[in-house]
Amino acid sequence: RSPRASIANRILLPLIHFLSRNIVLVIALCAAGITVCFVPPDRRYLGYFDFKTLSCLFCVLAVVSALRNIHFFTYIAHQVVKRFSNTHSCFIALCYITFIGSMLIANDMALLTFLPLGYLVLESTGKTQYMAFLFIMQNISANLGGMLTPFGNPQNLYLYSYFQIPTFTFMRIMLPPFLTAVLIITLCCLCVKKESLIVCGHPTQIPDKRASILYLALFILSIAIVFRGIHYIIGLIVIPSVLWFADKKALKAVDYPLLCTFSAFFIFSGNMSRIPAVKTMFSALLKQNTLLVSELSCQLISNVPSAILLSQFTDNYPDLLLGVNIGGTGTLIASLASLITFREFQKHNKGQMGHYMLLFTGLNLLFLIILTGVAVLF
Repeated sequence: RSPRASIANRILLPLIHFLSRNIVLVIALCAAGITVCFVPPDRRYLGYFDFKTLSCLFCVLAVVSALRNIHFFTYIAHQVVKRFSNTHSCFIALCYITFIGSMLIANDMALLTFLPLGYLVLESTGKTQYMAFLFIMQNISANLGGMLTPFGNPQNLYLYSYFQIPTFTFMRIMLPPFLTAVLIITLCCLCVKKESLIVCGHPTQIPDKRASILYLALFILSIAIVFRGIHYIIGLIVIPSVLWFADKKALKAVDYPLLCTFSAFFIFSGNMSRIPAVKTMFSALLKQNTLLVSELSCQLISNVPSAILLSQFTDNYPDLLLGVNIGGTGTLIASLASLITFREFQKHNKGQMGHYMLLFTGLNLLFLIILTGVAVLF
């Protein structure tokens, strides 16, 4: 093999692997690149970026990575789950943990943290036939649990900042579908055949107490920034500085492709809003029905880019907020978190993807239809 071929392989193979794992980023960059052809770069590009949203997202992701590195969330979840002895109570516990986790650490981080626990429980008890169902229910729990808090889903963080939505107003808008989601998730778990379940698992080491206190303090700081109690510049100085000395790996583990995806979609949506024909079309559609248009948009281009794009053409943030959260259910590409779940399931069950997709589509459409009805009524 020639030296030139070896160098090409060392560069191309990691690049292909990176791009295959971050397909949404690739789409975002392509979309941004296309719009640049219509709106050449100028000074107005700087106004596209919501630096507070990017800063808040970075701070939350960094602190959550540090807590994950000391197995804080896994330990808490394991202690809860091992106290349940049948499929009903255990599946509900796993879904609730993912549900609550997404409210605190964002939906994608909740899945990366708690999906392995779901696999561990099923694998150690010989109940792997339920893996597709449990993974899908955890995925739905992560997408819908994060809807209640501004930092639960990336699109929430953006809309909360972009429209300057009061915190109480934000939670009041999202409460009816949130409570409905809790009810449906519980009923779905109860529909599974009730079987005895011995959760032996593998013992999880107790997290370092000093590190836990330090990282929880940083987590509180990042949440205070989200809720506008502290200026985001302070967080950008304090959190990376502390983690630089306490846990450099946490800074390396931040989901930088997600931050780049946001930046690319900021360029895409900013340019789209400056194209007269596009602005006229979206403004007219959103005036007809903001909720349904935003839900449909999520099915085609995912909820995060839908939130960024559609926010340029409407002031009806309640319906837009509901639409891009409820719209996270539905197709596989409706939410970035769904792609994470698909990837994790594929690792363990390469021959069951057809069954997974049928079950995924059926359950997600069930949630999409019911929650849309609730949003319309309330």
